[in-house]
Amino acid sequence: MEGFVDFIQAFLDLGATVILPVAIFLLGLFFRQKIGKAFRSGLTIGVAFVGIFLVVDLLVNNLGPAAQGMVENLGVELNVIDVGWPAASSISWASVVAAFIIPLGLIVNVLMLVTKTTKTMNVDIWNFWHYTFTAAIVYTISGSIMQALIAAVIFQVITLKIADWTAPMVSEFYELPGVSVATGSTVSYAPFIPLVHLLQKIPGVKNWSADPDTIQKRFGVFGESMFIGLVLGATIGFLAGFSTGEIIEIGMAMAAVMVLMPRMVKILMEGLMPVSESAREWLSKRFGDKEIYIGLDAAVLLGHPAVISTALILVPITVGMAVILPGNAVLPFGDLATIPFIVAFIVGAARGNIIHSVMVGTLMIALSLYMATDLAAVHTQMAVDANFDMPEGSAQISSIDQGGNLINWFIYRFFELFN
Repeated sequence: MEGFVDFIQAFLDLGATVILPVAIFLLGLFFRQKIGKAFRSGLTIGVAFVGIFLVVDLLVNNLGPAAQGMVENLGVELNVIDVGWPAASSISWASVVAAFIIPLGLIVNVLMLVTKTTKTMNVDIWNFWHYTFTAAIVYTISGSIMQALIAAVIFQVITLKIADWTAPMVSEFYELPGVSVATGSTVSYAPFIPLVHLLQKIPGVKNWSADPDTIQKRFGVFGESMFIGLVLGATIGFLAGFSTGEIIEIGMAMAAVMVLMPRMVKILMEGLMPVSESAREWLSKRFGDKEIYIGLDAAVLLGHPAVISTALILVPITVGMAVILPGNAVLPFGDLATIPFIVAFIVGAARGNIIHSVMVGTLMIALSLYMATDLAAVHTQMAVDANFDMPEGSAQISSIDQGGNLINWFIYRFFELFN
């Protein structure tokens, strides 16, 4: 078992930029593509994800210090530190149940495809860590490996069903045909989509509109996504108390994110479309016109400027809410840069309307802060069990990404009834 765990860990350490191209290459061969064509598809997708994650790193590396600056300026003192998804995933993979999750997840996905209970073939194996987190948190309260694995399967089934449900929106709004997204930090907020639709029916409120195309038409060159990124980034730098040079620097970084991310997504689609077409042809010959989606990392949705714009507006709102919400104990930090992933489905449902997206996003993150507060004790115990180095001066830890994840919270509460 120890050797198998080491193998799984070594595989995961390769990262999504290696795991995804390998998975796409193997899928291409399975769907009868020629070796050269399958290899090119995998390589192109690998290059695209290298670019995507470089842009995400640019976002994270600039938002992190800005968030810390805002917290310091406000003098916020909360005793639960948001350690962010990197720490949460590391804690998850250190659990005794982690070795079972990838093979179990692949088996469940294949069974659901065969039984036609899902249309998503999820190749985003790296993000199986969300399933692992749910398994680990249930194992922490129950001590039962069986309960933990059942919890992981429940999480996976829910995410795949949501991926199927939202795939038409991903295709139409994000222009990613044949793609679905089952990333835990994104699908968890899909239950808020009806709230978006409700907002868009309320007299008066439904007319509050601000999307990138409308803004650009109204303001010309100053309404382009690049300029919006510059303004929002500079505003965050100002709120963080940065110097003039640092304000300009973070503004330029956010402008770059707005421009570069869509370019990377286009490269991704160049590699994905041949595999997607081969999959459709293969399935059509054997199962008729069965539709299938290829499940990818939610990072592919960050190419739309409305997603980044909404997320940047929500960063100071999140910090402010942490201060004023009664009962909240979580200090937002590590997952502030994860907000684009959190709001991606909401922005898509709002068809890029930034005002409606921010309104619903504010409610979502408020609930996430409360859920992350509620799970802080067990989240901290998981960290202790994993020998995680606790942040200096923190009594407890949590994370907005998974500690404040709606699906994970409900599963945790369900299993808590039996333990």
